Amino acid sequence: MLASGSADPALTGTARRAYTPGGSLEVYGLCREPVLSATGYGGVVTHLMAADGARHSVSDVRPGGLARARGAGSASVALGGAALDHAGLARGGLRIVGATVSPEGRLGAGRRVKATPLRGTPWTEGPAAPLFARPAAEAVAELLAGAAHPAPAADAAEPPLLGCDVMVVGASGEHLLVREMRPHAPLLRLLPAHPHPELAHTANLRRIAAYPGLLVRVLGRPDLDRAATLRPLAVGPVPGAPYTLRLPEEWLGRADLGYDRLQGSHFPPPTAAPSGPAVPAGEPVAAGPDPLADSPLWRVRRLLETGVAGGRRAVAEAARGTEPLAVYGPLRRAGLTAAADLAAALAAEADRRPRDAFGRLADPSPEGYAWAWLAAATHLAAAERSLIAASWTATTPPDATTPAVR
Repeated sequence: MLASGSADPALTGTARRAYTPGGSLEVYGLCREPVLSATGYGGVVTHLMAADGARHSVSDVRPGGLARARGAGSASVALGGAALDHAGLARGGLRIVGATVSPEGRLGAGRRVKATPLRGTPWTEGPAAPLFARPAAEAVAELLAGAAHPAPAADAAEPPLLGCDVMVVGASGEHLLVREMRPHAPLLRLLPAHPHPELAHTANLRRIAAYPGLLVRVLGRPDLDRAATLRPLAVGPVPGAPYTLRLPEEWLGRADLGYDRLQGSHFPPPTAAPSGPAVPAGEPVAAGPDPLADSPLWRVRRLLETGVAGGRRAVAEAARGTEPLAVYGPLRRAGLTAAADLAAALAAEADRRPRDAFGRLADPSPEGYAWAWLAAATHLAAAERSLIAASWTATTPPDATTPAVR
């Protein structure tokens, strides 16, 4: 579309975020998330939800790095003169008059905006309750479908938050393995949302991993580039469960993993653990095969990345001198015949050298190579999305010959 000149200008993006009038809003806090960028910026984003289910956020990100990210979690909210800090907003709410809202839900702090604090609601009530009402696989499938067909003006923001109730299985390397509390649920991998050791995410997940069988309500962001992986931002007790978290009343039933540090008093005593076989605390657990990492699709990705780094001649050299069966045989044996055909077509087009009327080598047109590269890249993205979606639904890792992948 860009090459043809008929594309909507919105496809190229905008330099500034546009805010539009949002009228009067009532929003309630979900959790806080520390922000730490490689360019030296730090701060906090407080995630909110309106009564109609719309997602909103209030951010406070400025130069300052780690110190700014740690301190901003309790800094005052610069929105409409509300006498509230981010810690209070994450467990409270706001009534906003004259709100301004960006397309991705960020609330602006204009001069005409007025905000009044509201009493917060627990996750079990109010607008947050629907987040935990459906299986996580359904929410992820919806997100992956949206990633496959984005709107022209869609913001390149991270995936929205989803909630689920899980049972702790144990630690496996850098992952905390959990199983969603529904029939035939697969193992989910929890990774720290921010792995910096000075933030509390990693330490909190390690402490949770020491309690196999613990039931936890998790609010986090799915990692759409990994199989069945969730990056939790906050946790809370599962309603009605005897072996679950025991958080202070003032925390309103949730702990922000980036700011609140879980202590021993926040966990049930070992005597309350459910009977039956369990993994001893601290003992590693086998995560099982990763359907995405173990897939031979990495061969296609390496070929595409070679083209980005070195151009068409690098692709031609990478495929030259090797038997096609050795290169693309694993893809065909796994049932990924379309991926094998597209990769072979890309290599052939990269190595094509036409001759002129006198038999001399001429420079090939770049259009054929561009289309071959784009076709392989588009198919690879769709195949990886299919594997990731299947990893959230299957009790055991999906086989590479899944028809949806093929």
